[in-house]
Amino acid sequence: MSNQELVRQQQWFVNQRLGMFIHFNSATFQFAETEMEDWEYGHENNDEPRRFIFDPKEWNPAQLDCSQWAKAAKSAGMKFAAMTAKHHEGFSLWPSAYTDHSVKNATLQTDVVKEYLDAFRKEGIEAGLYFSALDLHHQIGRKKCTPEDKQFIKNQIEELLTGYGEIPFLIIDGWNAPWGGPSYENLPFEEINAWVKGFQPQCLLMNIGCESGVQQTDIAFFENAAGQEVDNSFNGPGASCNILTKTWFWRATDTAMELRTADWALDKVNECNAQNVSFLLNGAPNQQGLLDENILQRFKEIGERYRQPADLVTIPDNWCYRK
Repeated sequence: MSNQELVRQQQWFVNQRLGMFIHFNSATFQFAETEMEDWEYGHENNDEPRRFIFDPKEWNPAQLDCSQWAKAAKSAGMKFAAMTAKHHEGFSLWPSAYTDHSVKNATLQTDVVKEYLDAFRKEGIEAGLYFSALDLHHQIGRKKCTPEDKQFIKNQIEELLTGYGEIPFLIIDGWNAPWGGPSYENLPFEEINAWVKGFQPQCLLMNIGCESGVQQTDIAFFENAAGQEVDNSFNGPGASCNILTKTWFWRATDTAMELRTADWALDKVNECNAQNVSFLLNGAPNQQGLLDENILQRFKEIGERYRQPADLVTIPDNWCYRK
């Protein structure tokens, strides 16, 4: 992709304004009844032993309905979405040929990546994917990323970019990040970016570990729920994300929880949009594979009040891009 083409894709993304983040993976089952964070941070960063080993047989969202998610996103006025195809634990929501730790060995063997992409495309929503380079099951992280591990990561990315049609963007997490994952020394950004663009030249590569600029990412990413705020001087292109509940993945207490308000969500969207940053609001499906009623109602309330600005983002003079 030429620099000019990259700028056009960045502009396209910023013009999406509001999207849905879907955290749905092994953590949905591992941590629903615990006080844990959404993954075993202490194992990656503090040499703690793993406490929550995930057996694929535990994966059984028996009422999985990605069309319900897509309709909810549409009701909120969302124009794009991202789903956790693989999170930090390492479980793949598609039947990967490169590991047994995937839905092909689950109780419910549905290819969730396919179901998600089909459902959101049907509703006219641009559907991208999230992929974690940090992988606790396969022991890929800040302490170890061998050439074989790197090839495994590349092989899985290839599966996602060649098996499901056009993917407008790929969000990679746990990569040279403060919270863990392989370093750029072991997994160079330029190499993975070239790998992605070799399969889909128009696919934006977003690195959640980059929040200050676009030197190691196509879109600067602010994990707002982790306290990463958009600096007043920032003018895009960016993405920011946050949660209506207390955690990214579903917890048993979420069903009856009083969620953050529509006013709060709309303030976040408008603040981000004013700085050429698109906002992703999380919706975490439960263990049945469905969004809880309180999430559905909050999304609907947001959609009834949200009005996307009529003026589309033009490219500011002070945007800077990778050379």
